[in-house]
Amino acid sequence: MKNIFYILLILFFATSCSNTKYLPEGELLYVGGKVVVLNDSVSKKERKKLSSQLTELIRPKPNSKISGLRPKLLVYNWAGKVTKEKGFWYWLKFKVGEPPVLFSKVDLNYNKKIIQNYVENNGYFNANTISDSTVIGKKVTAEYVVISKNQYKIKSVVFPNDSSKISRNIKELQNESLLKIGNAYNLDIIKLERNRIDAKLKEKGYFYFNADYLKIQVDSTVGKKQVDLIIKVKPETPEKSKNAFKINKIFIYPNYSLNQDSILSNVKSEKYKDFEIFDFEKTFNPKIFDRTLYFKKDDLYNRTSHNLSLNRLVNLGTFKFVKNQFKISDSLKNNLDVYYYLTPFTRKSIRVELLGKTNSANYTGTELNINWSNRNTFRGAELVTISAFAGFEVQVSSENNGFNVYRFGSEANLFWPRIIAPFKFTSSSGYVPKTKAMLGYEYQNRTQLYALQTFKASFGYLWKENERKEHELNVSEITFASPQNISDLYKTQIISNPSLAKVTEKQLIFGPTYSYTFSNLMQNKKKHTFYNKFSADFSGNIAGLLSNSNTKKGDTTKVFGIAFSQFVKFENEFKHYIKLNEKLLIASRLIIGAGFAYGNSEEMPFIKQFFNGGTNSLRAFRARSIGPGSFQAPTSNSFLPDQAGDLKLEFSTECRTNIYKFLNAALFVDAGNIWLLNDNVNKPNSKFSKNFLNEIAVGTGVGLRFDFSFLVLRTDLAFPIRKPYLENGNYWVLNEIAFGNSGWRSENLVFNLAIGYPF
Repeated sequence: MKNIFYILLILFFATSCSNTKYLPEGELLYVGGKVVVLNDSVSKKERKKLSSQLTELIRPKPNSKISGLRPKLLVYNWAGKVTKEKGFWYWLKFKVGEPPVLFSKVDLNYNKKIIQNYVENNGYFNANTISDSTVIGKKVTAEYVVISKNQYKIKSVVFPNDSSKISRNIKELQNESLLKIGNAYNLDIIKLERNRIDAKLKEKGYFYFNADYLKIQVDSTVGKKQVDLIIKVKPETPEKSKNAFKINKIFIYPNYSLNQDSILSNVKSEKYKDFEIFDFEKTFNPKIFDRTLYFKKDDLYNRTSHNLSLNRLVNLGTFKFVKNQFKISDSLKNNLDVYYYLTPFTRKSIRVELLGKTNSANYTGTELNINWSNRNTFRGAELVTISAFAGFEVQVSSENNGFNVYRFGSEANLFWPRIIAPFKFTSSSGYVPKTKAMLGYEYQNRTQLYALQTFKASFGYLWKENERKEHELNVSEITFASPQNISDLYKTQIISNPSLAKVTEKQLIFGPTYSYTFSNLMQNKKKHTFYNKFSADFSGNIAGLLSNSNTKKGDTTKVFGIAFSQFVKFENEFKHYIKLNEKLLIASRLIIGAGFAYGNSEEMPFIKQFFNGGTNSLRAFRARSIGPGSFQAPTSNSFLPDQAGDLKLEFSTECRTNIYKFLNAALFVDAGNIWLLNDNVNKPNSKFSKNFLNEIAVGTGVGLRFDFSFLVLRTDLAFPIRKPYLENGNYWVLNEIAFGNSGWRSENLVFNLAIGYPF
């Protein structure tokens, strides 16, 4: 142990010397700076906090250290002289390594001024900053000493009290002021207060006012280490900025072109309510502007209505460019005329896409999509989309290949930019609520097994409260699935596993669905970001109630000869991302789901049940192979795992890091299982019980992600470390891991090739 210590000590000094011997002649290595705060009137904790804040301001930053060593600088020096701006040695020297930070690049006086400004802006008005440096060998440390006295506190905040309207409006805002008596003086808070007052005035009609027209005087003579803050409107403020404005005329140019002068003086406008619309081709129904714009004649200008109107115009999806302008009215004092210049998209378009895709069943393949769209179909900004698709998928991570999937179909959607309902729906959001109708058909051929025709239709609503909260309600969603060409091979498997027959039964599902999504993932600068989606699915509830169906008593109701499904299903998916630094991220996901069949159904329809395992689930297990509970499907059915359940619990977490540009790596752990609500004689130990935690499957692994921005190709290599189906309670199999054993690898290693991140 002592020898290891001496070796590490020698290595430390050796690497330290090597970092300085390559320095240019006469140069010194800058190894950092520190700030000492001398102020006996504040606690040691406060001095330490201020010292830490000031140290962060010092520039430049020294070479990065790990346990006292500077490995990046070491790599830079070891790489030697590089003549070409490409290749391995260039990458090693300049991408992995970093050049030395030289003391000649350090400006002590500049840092001294930055520190002095910071302490003064935070209320230490009588502070004094001294800078110096210490040289040891070829290394230099910069020292800054701040000598200060007590921090100044706010004694009072004085708002304008003259009789002008703008002063009265500013004074009304004092109760919500950011400037609090007793708080420390802080210039940043003062600037925020100016911006707050300006934003509030914008809501009261002061279109031409801005924060620069406010000044906050500081009087430091009012008491011992205290200041009065006096808020005033600058005398040089333009007169129009002191007045609140109303909305007068509203002009709309819905066919404005950026390439030519579209505002022709000889074009007559159409008067509709408070709007003058210059649309001589009658391209748009004027009602859409009445529903979209917040401003009406004689409204007091406010910034919220201004921004919401622009957001809603963009959100219509009909206009490529949206621009507006405010001009002082020629006819009325303190009034604004509003101009909206709208450049529409091409009305009809067609798009062809060739996609790479993957799904939770470990199938990877390709798909060709042809999409046709018609914007403003009925002159009301409606959107019609018709798509046709065809593709195939192969199960690349299964031991048995050949059960490929071929599919084709079509789907038509119609979106109205409003809520079509017998009741009135209003929204103050910047997003236009929409009504959606959908009709679709898909034919899927699972080679050597069966074919499946699926018809879908739905009618519902989509609306967003803001950029983070979104709702989708399908008043009615209908699914009809009809199997065909069931192979003898599949029928043979049904004999040994009767539950497989559920896959090839005709299914009729109808009822409402609802989902609510909350996400702040767009705020990518935050350390913590979240995503949560709650969904609810109801099928046949009203029909089952009216028909008094009870399949357990033999009272099964059929529609067109098919027993409709009756169930309720809930699912919640929660994701959390912790950004540790620019290259390191921890991502986690938790899924909880439950479904309950009753009345006209004994079981949940197969396509609505829960599954586990696969490329986007428990990656150490084949798709749909886990559960339910501790049940394990017979080995002869390995090509058809398709295990489904009524309950689901799944958790995944992975540490993601960037290796080089487009190449990322991940270390992950997945855990979870599914269960049945009722006993199944064909699946022993599959029912949910109080011991469900003992039936959790766990897997782990590593992966590479090739992120090309337009495409993310993911490879994961995983293996199980807990198998809930093992006998005698010996579920953990960590002691059995043997990477050198080909038999173990064949049985346990699962390779997943997928497109996109797992979550």
